[in-house]
Amino acid sequence: MKALRKTVLSALGLAALIAFYASLYTVNEIEQVIITQFGKPVGDPVTTAGLQVKIPFIQDINRIDRRILEWDGATTDMPTKDKLYVSVDMFARWRITDPMQYFLRMRDERSAQSRLDDILGSETRNSVAKHELIEIIRTTKDRVPLQDELLSNTESTVGLLLPITRGREAIEREIFAAAVPKIGVFGIELLDIRFKRINYNESVRPKIYDRMVSERRQIAEQFRSEGNGEAARINGNRERDLLRIQSEAYRKVEEVRGEADARATEIYAKAYNQSAAAVSFYEFTRTMEAYKAIITSNTTLVLSTDSDLFKFLKGVDPKSGTE
Repeated sequence: MKALRKTVLSALGLAALIAFYASLYTVNEIEQVIITQFGKPVGDPVTTAGLQVKIPFIQDINRIDRRILEWDGATTDMPTKDKLYVSVDMFARWRITDPMQYFLRMRDERSAQSRLDDILGSETRNSVAKHELIEIIRTTKDRVPLQDELLSNTESTVGLLLPITRGREAIEREIFAAAVPKIGVFGIELLDIRFKRINYNESVRPKIYDRMVSERRQIAEQFRSEGNGEAARINGNRERDLLRIQSEAYRKVEEVRGEADARATEIYAKAYNQSAAAVSFYEFTRTMEAYKAIITSNTTLVLSTDSDLFKFLKGVDPKSGTE
């Protein structure tokens, strides 16, 4: 009998110890707890860290993270306003501010991530569809895009970026403002949302690259045309300057030659007009030079006896070679 009583007391003590341990639980600094009884929440959420008490075996604890959580959306293809399909990858940060509402609507983080996928993905798609690609890519409307220095002094619009009115940051704020009230009903606070990556869709990427190549070729043709025009202008100036220099040189040569001939004539005139003998000698020498120029071994001359060219041949003895 005593042994039975001892066994019963031991069993009761063990059951009491188990019940005591089952009624205790701890709350971490990075979490908050919802107590449920038969699947329904009871009481207020427990947000104070430390050792807490619950009814054992009847009540269960449901731990909810209170840290800033991450949402990393899947890369999704969507069209822009200018009908270009782009692959958009976004991420966001959120936290649970109303654990009771969150527990009633979501239950766990997997359901919350799924609902965030739906809401943020839909709002992102709506905003992207309302703006052109250049609006989504460029950071702000006030940012001045880089421009090729070779194009800065030309009037061509090839390769220039179109003006924008908003910019990527404004579109991110637009998505954030549209998603906050829709997410807030689940006890979730959306902290931030950003574009991670925007890329061309695989189906349109070759067309975009072809257009980029075409623009580069247009720029190259423009430079080539300008270079050919400049080369033609330089060659024209060179030919004009060359003709001018040659003309001036020829004129100078003729002027010098004329002055020399005039000077030579003047010298000859002074030399051969000093006396009658000098004039006669000049006449003789000039005639001899004419003979040398016109008479060869096979030359036949027909001259009149009163010719000036013949008068020096009249007294020549063909045998002796003297007059």
